[in-house]
This record gives sequence, C-alpha cells and structure tokens, in this order.
Amino acid sequence: MPTMTSGLRLARAAVAVEQRPDGAKILCSPTPLKPHARTVSDWLARWAEEAPDRVFLAERRGGEWHKLLYADAADQVLRLSEGLLCRGLGPEAPLMILSDNGIEHALLALAAMHVGIPVAPISPAYSVLSQDHAKLRQIAALLRPGAVYACDPARYAKALQAIGRRSLSFAELVTTATGPSAAIANAAVTPDTVAKILFTSGSTGSPKGVINTQRMLTANQQQSLQVWPFLQDAPPTVVDWLPWNHTFGGNYNFHLVLSNGGTMYIDGGKPVPTLFEESVRNLREIAPTVYFNVPRGFDLLLPQLEQDRALRRHLFSRCRFFFYAGAALPQNAWDRFQRVAREETGADVALVSAWGATETAPLCLAVHFPIDRAGVVGLPVPGCELKLVPSAGKLEARVRGPNISPGYYGSPELTRSAFDDEGFYLIGDALRFLDPIRPERGLVFDGRVAEDFKLRTGTWVHVGALRVQLLAACDPIVQDAVLTGHDRDEIGALLFLHPAAAAMPEVEVRAHVARGLSRLNASNETGSATRVARALIQVSAPRADAGEITDKGYINQRAVLTLRAVEVERLHADATDGDVIFPVTHDAKTATFS
Repeated sequence: MPTMTSGLRLARAAVAVEQRPDGAKILCSPTPLKPHARTVSDWLARWAEEAPDRVFLAERRGGEWHKLLYADAADQVLRLSEGLLCRGLGPEAPLMILSDNGIEHALLALAAMHVGIPVAPISPAYSVLSQDHAKLRQIAALLRPGAVYACDPARYAKALQAIGRRSLSFAELVTTATGPSAAIANAAVTPDTVAKILFTSGSTGSPKGVINTQRMLTANQQQSLQVWPFLQDAPPTVVDWLPWNHTFGGNYNFHLVLSNGGTMYIDGGKPVPTLFEESVRNLREIAPTVYFNVPRGFDLLLPQLEQDRALRRHLFSRCRFFFYAGAALPQNAWDRFQRVAREETGADVALVSAWGATETAPLCLAVHFPIDRAGVVGLPVPGCELKLVPSAGKLEARVRGPNISPGYYGSPELTRSAFDDEGFYLIGDALRFLDPIRPERGLVFDGRVAEDFKLRTGTWVHVGALRVQLLAACDPIVQDAVLTGHDRDEIGALLFLHPAAAAMPEVEVRAHVARGLSRLNASNETGSATRVARALIQVSAPRADAGEITDKGYINQRAVLTLRAVEVERLHADATDGDVIFPVTHDAKTATFS
C-alpha cells in the first residue's frame, strides 16, 4: 500500500546530536538554512509581478466568494501604507487591529509591515466577549498605538470606547494617492525591523507582547520550504479559519500562502458546534491542497467525513497533507482519520504535526518523514538549534535561531528572564525521543513543564501524555479533560463531553466514562502518577471569554483549574459526591461502580 509520503517531496530525516557532559543535548539539522526574503512584503511584490491575475485571498460576502487578485492586493497595500504614514504611524506608533480574519485585515497588516509599522492583531475575545475589557486596556496601554482599526466599528463600539479610540476608515485609507513616502520607508526596513507584536493568552497574568521581526517571519517560511519542498510544486490552496492574532494562523498559514504564491479562502467557521457547519460548507465548495486545523477541529470533522462520502471525496481529491498543531491529537483520532483516508484514496495521507510557539514564528520542529502514530512533532528545521536539558525526569526544551523572537515589547525584565546564558529561549515544553537509539525518528511532545504537578507522594504527573491517553480511553464521549491532583493522593479529571453525548442517557454516559477510566488504569499499572482515580463531568462548557478556551479552540488547563477551583475541591472531597465517577471494579459489561 502507498505510504503517507506518496506524491509528496519531503526532506530526508536527519539530525545532528551533540551530547554535553552536563547531560544536555544540542540537536540541529545537518542542512544549512538557505537565503530568504528581506521582508514579508517582498513576497507580495514577487507574486504581483509573476502571477498578477492569480487569486490571493477570498472571503464570503453575501454568501458568495469575493476574490482579491495579487496585482490588486499589491496596489491597495501601497495606497494603504501611504495612508498609514500620513496619519503618523511608524516604528514607535504601531497599528492595533481589532478584527476577525478578513481581506481588509490582511491588507492593512501587509501595508503596515511594508513600511516598518509594527502591526498588533488582537484577539476578538478581548473585544466582543469580555465584559470589562481589562486585557484590552492592558494591551492598549502597553502598545500606545498610533491608530486602531476595527473591521466593524458598531460591533467593536464598546471595545473602542474602553480604550478611548476611534477606528480608522479602510475606505478612506485605500483611496490615498501613492507617493514617495512608502518607497522610502520600505527601503529602510531591515530583517531586524519589528513586523508584528503578537499577544499571548495571558492566562497567568497580563498578556505578553511577543516581538516578531521580519527575519523571524521570512526565515521561518524558508525553513518550512526546506523540510516540505513539495509546497513549491504548485501554488497551495488553503481553506483556513485559524485566527490571525495567533502565530499558527497569522504567521505560519497566512505567510505560507503568500510566500508560495497560493490562494487562501478565509473560513468564517470555527471548531465549535454552532459555527463548524460553515467550515464544512466551505470544504464542500473548495478543495484545499493542504489543510490545517487544531485537534478539536479534526474531532468535529471526522464524523462528517465518516458519514458524508461526497464531502470525503472532495476533501481528498487534491489534499494529501494534513497538519495539526496547538494541542496533542489523540491516537484514536489519528487512526480514524487514516482509516477514512484509506477508504477514499487507497493510502494513508500525511497527517503530521510540528512544534513551536508564538516566540518562535512558530516552526522549530517539523515532521517530514513517515510516521505511524500521533504525537510525533518532528526534527529541528534548518537553522534552528534545540537544547534538551534534564529537568524533573523530563527533557526541558530550549531553542535558538533566526526564527526566535528577541523578546517582549516594552518588557525588558521579562525578556531577560526568557533566555538562558547561551541565548536559548526557554519555551517551557518538554520533549522526548520517540526512539533514543534512532534520534532521526523524531521527537514527541512530552507536555508543558508548568502543567505537570506532584502528588503528595512526591511523584510527578506528566499531564500532557496522560490527558491524551484519557481522551482515547473515553472516546468518543469525552471531548476534553483537565487533570487535577496537585499535592493530593491521587489524580482526578474534570471532563468536558462531546456534543453528541447530549443525546445519550446519563447512566450510559457515566458507565462509558467509568469503563474508560478502568481501561486507562489497566494499561498504566506503574503507579498512582499514571492512573486517574476519579472524574467529574462539567455541566458548563469551557468559556472562551474567561480564557478557558483559547482562540485556537484548545483547553487552557491552568485557567480551568483556577476558575473551577470549587469543582476541583468537590472532585477530591473525602465525602463522596454522587456525581463523581470512579473506575469500574472489574472489566465485565455488568460491572458496578466502586
């Protein structure tokens, strides 16, 4: 049977490993990084000249796709950049964008970067879901923007009022006459010029503004191209919802399309039950050549593909490369997706992941070789060094390279604490080798160091890996889980059910979860740190406006534990609560609860 790499040009799997006396390891690609573009806008200029009539961006307006050609995009960017300069924006006066993904958003961001104006796209959740706009005000105070743009001033009226600003008019800016100012400003842009300021979720405090330089963004796309050279074989077509205020959607996906002269269909859907049908509608109409999503998105897409043969045929008609990131994909979801792919195409597809962060542009590691399981995040891309430092029984990851941020905007102390004495960024994740004897087989994500906790026995609970095992054991009823048990005797879990479980009788749901816990614990007989002893189903879904769910649709473990502290206490109370679910006492279908 054909492998997942059939028809795709991929780089050879190779890694150089330096073993240090202190136990640390330095990993890098033996292939050097090739030259890359000076600025992001150089890509637009190239494709406006080479493929002026090719569609760059498309979005739905009134139900129909409104399309923007590369030539028209380049012309509007020049006019917009001139207009931004005329209004006093510059390196110390950023452009703040309050907007969902959209053509106007894209053009303004490109115009700002073209002339050295940092652009700061802000999570819509801070504007339209927040009741007090506290994080939005914190961001505005840090940025001191030269101007603010809101795609819909009426929808964002309260947010604009909260920061005391009015929105720029796109219609006025785009009619600005072109002149010499934009060309002069663009000539002064260097690889070290700040292109973007992307704000992290701020779940543990105020949002941090991550500086993204032009070099970070252009080097990262070259790194991507060297491990996935098939992207040059034909201009990519992408149908994508991932928000541009995050590095996954706004840096990687958007710039992958632009740097390779592709076409992006802006998906107005999201991986939540009320909006996902829009994503499915778009996939029925547009067949992508590469497909990106977070695990929650694949979770919602899988039943559609299993039940709708026409949708399945259309999706796989041109796409053999499927990419997930942002969170771990459970193995059962990986297996189901490959089964659907084989039914339709006769072969596995490339269902792969990578690893990085907002501070890394984002790509540091990438899978560009055959794999047979979820969780592998790949090998270092050219030009990026990975340091693995032994820490609490794990290998803490640190990175260095041209794609790494120089620090945090307006926060010198935070910047200093983010790097070690060799200049490696302290990313906060742990990694492990899939096969320590054969490092070229790749690395596996081993959880967030800060999410792991100790039981009262002093043993560490590795949250990332155990959470994925729990989801697989309770498939398909449990959609997400947050592990509990810090400084307690045993591990618990707060469970969030899949929407499909709403139609099931409660007794069946509880029985399914109890059996799932039993299966999980039977496979993890090494001790209390790998066994989930109790679970509590959450009646209310995780709230995006409270930070429990990020814009990318994955669970924020720390925020859930903080906001649901009462539920955690209830789960672990000595007096048994009737809603708490325990593993079954034995593995019979008629088993009772212990």
